[in-house]
Amino acid sequence: MIVDRVDVFGLDLPLTDPFEISLGTKHEAANVLVRLETETGTVGYGEAAPLETIVGETQASAIAQAEAGAALLEGRNVVDRRRLVADLRAALPGAVSAIFALETALYDAYCREEGLALAACFGGTPGPVTTDLTIGMVDPETAVTEAEAALEDGFDQLKVKVGGDLESDLKRVAAVSDVAPDTGLTVDANQGWTPKQAIQFATRARSRDLHLDLLEQPVRLDDVAGLKRVTQAVEVPVGADESVFSIEDALRVASEGAADVINIKAAKSGLADSVAIAEIARAANLEVMIGCMLESAIGLHASAHLVSGLGGFSHVDLDGNFSFERQVSDVEVGPTLETSGPGHGIVPDPALVPDRLG
Repeated sequence: MIVDRVDVFGLDLPLTDPFEISLGTKHEAANVLVRLETETGTVGYGEAAPLETIVGETQASAIAQAEAGAALLEGRNVVDRRRLVADLRAALPGAVSAIFALETALYDAYCREEGLALAACFGGTPGPVTTDLTIGMVDPETAVTEAEAALEDGFDQLKVKVGGDLESDLKRVAAVSDVAPDTGLTVDANQGWTPKQAIQFATRARSRDLHLDLLEQPVRLDDVAGLKRVTQAVEVPVGADESVFSIEDALRVASEGAADVINIKAAKSGLADSVAIAEIARAANLEVMIGCMLESAIGLHASAHLVSGLGGFSHVDLDGNFSFERQVSDVEVGPTLETSGPGHGIVPDPALVPDRLG
């Protein structure tokens, strides 16, 4: 299972509508695609969706780092994927997007060589994974339209982006709650508030009888003390997302009781370390969530296999490709991700990178 060649491409996927969160607005997913081929001709695919305001990487910088990592992998055995990922982390510190794309391609190639589904690497079998649908920081009328469409499509879990003006955020959440009273409802501030503002939001939401399943990353990623303050002050469960990139971050959040839920994103932590973070959360009696950036089916299905293999995820947010103008493969977009093997089960359309894929 020797790596013969690793190619890295830009993967630009326009969105049907702008997607706004507290950290900015995206008009397209500017992603990175990795194609890894072994000496036997087996091909594995990996992807990352670098978001500079979260991971500190642009598409260009992630491509450059992935190309540097590709040179390190060529000639190595994919069976040694854990060691190879450790070598990537040592050679490319902080390059979480590039490493995630390369790691996924390694795992995918290994599983395709062995005829395994990726879920098997995490101790389980592939199966259907149900996700929520995210509504951005839009006006209440647009939020209602999007929520109604989600209900028609079969979604029973919704996530609403917040983290701006409290009254505007409350109106958006209330509008969604009114039209979808029986759905589970998460709000995600993406670091947009101070601890005081987050507590005010939760208090005012409760006074309006808004039932929230989760308040995700209300404060700055480096304000773990502030995150703990919010967790202790409000009744709604509080989730740590951007505050947890690494195993060490998860240990800190767990040991300090700074959150009730840890949002594991392979896009931040990689596949193998995501397993370790899930175990830390389980040992600390914390719930685990899985999230995404704006990955296509390649990255999303890799994460879905993680859910299928590990089990125990209380919140699933794998909807990054739902607003793409076109999909990278013929997968069906909806509330259920149907995972299958071998590998993560996704092979991209060769037309996306016609010069190299085939």
